[in-house]
Amino acid sequence: MLANEPELIDWTDFEAARQQLGADFARILQYFREDGAKSVDRIEAAMRDQNTAALVVPAHTLKGESMQFGAYQLSELAETIELTARKFLETRQSPEGLVPTVAALRGTFERTLAQLEDAVNPLVKRRLTEDQPTFANQKFGRL
Repeated sequence: MLANEPELIDWTDFEAARQQLGADFARILQYFREDGAKSVDRIEAAMRDQNTAALVVPAHTLKGESMQFGAYQLSELAETIELTARKFLETRQSPEGLVPTVAALRGTFERTLAQLEDAVNPLVKRRLTEDQPTFANQKFGRL
């Protein structure tokens, strides 16, 4: 990540979602993986077809799903696509102005998903931050 590039995920909100969803978290992350990919595919197809109306629903869906995991950069891209497409529909404009935003969407989705999956993978070594609690038995059972 570049110094001036915003974080893909707000980890505080991510952890809050993980705690709130509990045992359902892994299942809902799987839905996001599948539905998010479908939304990105639908957005790209709508852009290729120059179908402004077809951009709105998948962008709206992706916006909400990514927001629940704290993936605000992805959510903001999806929101830009959704709101701009709605404006273009009202003014009967072609969606050509959204090409750069749509072009950035898949890469942002894939990088976001990779970070989310790393965060839930039990084999990935976790980095403790200053505000995370440490536990006395962290090394229990290790040789």
